[in-house]
Amino acid sequence: MGFSFWLARLRSCSNKSAFSNAFRDSFYHYKSQLNTCQKNLPSTIAEKTNSHAFSWSSCLLPLAFAVSAGSLTFQSHNNHPSLCEPSNLDSRKVTIGGKASTEFVVKGTHKEVPQELIDELKAICQDNMTLDYDERFYHGKPQNSFHKAVNIPDVVVFPRSEEEVSQIVKSCNKHKVPIVPYGGATSIEGHTLSPNGGVCIDMTLMKRVKALHIRDMDVVVEPGIGWMELNEYLEPYGLFFPLDPGPGATIGGMCATRCSGSLAVRYGTMRDNVISLKVVLANGDIVKTASRARKSAAGYDLTRLMIGSEGTLGVVTEVTLRLQKIPEHSVVAMCNFPTIKDAADVAIDTMLSGIQVSRVELLDEVQVRAINIANGKNLPEVPTLMFEFIGTEAYSHEQTQIVQRIVSEHNGSDFVFAEDPEAKKELWKIRKEALWACFAMEPNFEAMISDVCVPLSNLAELISRSKQELDASSLVCTVIAHAGDGNFHTVILFDPNEEEHRREAERLNQFMVYTALSMEGTCTGEHGVGTGKMKYLEKEFGIEALQTMKRIKTALDPNNIMNPGKLIPPHVCF
Repeated sequence: MGFSFWLARLRSCSNKSAFSNAFRDSFYHYKSQLNTCQKNLPSTIAEKTNSHAFSWSSCLLPLAFAVSAGSLTFQSHNNHPSLCEPSNLDSRKVTIGGKASTEFVVKGTHKEVPQELIDELKAICQDNMTLDYDERFYHGKPQNSFHKAVNIPDVVVFPRSEEEVSQIVKSCNKHKVPIVPYGGATSIEGHTLSPNGGVCIDMTLMKRVKALHIRDMDVVVEPGIGWMELNEYLEPYGLFFPLDPGPGATIGGMCATRCSGSLAVRYGTMRDNVISLKVVLANGDIVKTASRARKSAAGYDLTRLMIGSEGTLGVVTEVTLRLQKIPEHSVVAMCNFPTIKDAADVAIDTMLSGIQVSRVELLDEVQVRAINIANGKNLPEVPTLMFEFIGTEAYSHEQTQIVQRIVSEHNGSDFVFAEDPEAKKELWKIRKEALWACFAMEPNFEAMISDVCVPLSNLAELISRSKQELDASSLVCTVIAHAGDGNFHTVILFDPNEEEHRREAERLNQFMVYTALSMEGTCTGEHGVGTGKMKYLEKEFGIEALQTMKRIKTALDPNNIMNPGKLIPPHVCF
């Protein structure tokens, strides 16, 4: 980080507290870079001062210029409150989410939860709360993420109703104690960590189906119900909810991360399948974001604002979902390719053909090898595409034949398809359990999972360039892609306790993110930001967009109790 970075950051702060934190960051940055300064400064600063002698003060000279320029900011903003992270956070320690951070243990501050709040929570939740250490530790570590935090929740509560959630949040806001909403804990970017301690609100007791409107093809549910559980309920009515993220994900968490899954190429993401929400804001107010109408042009789109906010703006307590008719017929197909680029090109050409496939999934040869090891199979260990075609029996067969022709034009082979329900289920089981299969190759390692997404025309190039880096790495890396919408995952297996492993995993992940961003893509297509992707947001959006997000966050949550330390990078001020 050079002089221009620190100058921009100092200028972006609007009061003395924020400026002090930014200056302290820059001071410790330059102190840690002393050796680098010693090598580089004689050709810059020293020449300008006609002196070849190096001193500690000369290393900090850029800061002197920055302070002079940045101090001009305060002439018109001295009366404004601090809108950076709270001043009691030590910015030297809160480095997760900062630009280019490679740390994975999320740091934070912790203050003791007052007994008065404990008593209030006990009165609200009765026996549905716990101070047990094991339970708190469990809720402080996501199931599928290598991210960790220095602190765990002080209290875990299990509300049974929307009114209880409102009372819990209101009490926490009164005492300025942070809260972290918790669902299936299947997110992988540290969304449910509690780096500042506080209260974890486990929503899993709120799992009712409140209303099913068959003729309107929508359903009203509580956030704790899982998508698989919901589809079991809906199946007798001939309906289903079309998003299919990892097993165990709950509807509330899916809203929070704006997730999707393999069916997004046909049905869209969570953003497209939620009609309305009820949300508890930081002050305890319960807000309904929209009516049940399929479309509306009334007011701000609060539904879309809340979807993807990762618990930083409110706690979802009710969701109205758009449903689909279970397809009359489906065909699942699989085929192999000599190169990953051939497979990606087929996915692109299939979408350009106008065929409305419901799934297009790509696996590289390393991922197929993992599946063979984990499941005792003997699949050809080459890049593989999996398709699903739906509709009438005749239409499904027609789609299959068109895609088979496209495959043959791109060196594809071994094109097979299944129509039997059990055979189809077995094929898709391979894909849904891909992550777990990876651990068969390195059972003692954890996974860093990339989640970049690019415009579809750039997918083949992105995968090809990434694959060169992955294959050259000392770490085991597999490729999985939702190839129909340009979403590309890599599972990087590593030991997070080994610094060399951690740096290599982070290097690979950063390479893919920066490559995707250079192609007008995003750092996360469906997994969300959490703590793991914050460091890439400024490069993707620019500081102005992040400052706008910060203004929204501050307006709705002035005490910063709602899942603090997530989504918005800590260095963002306005």
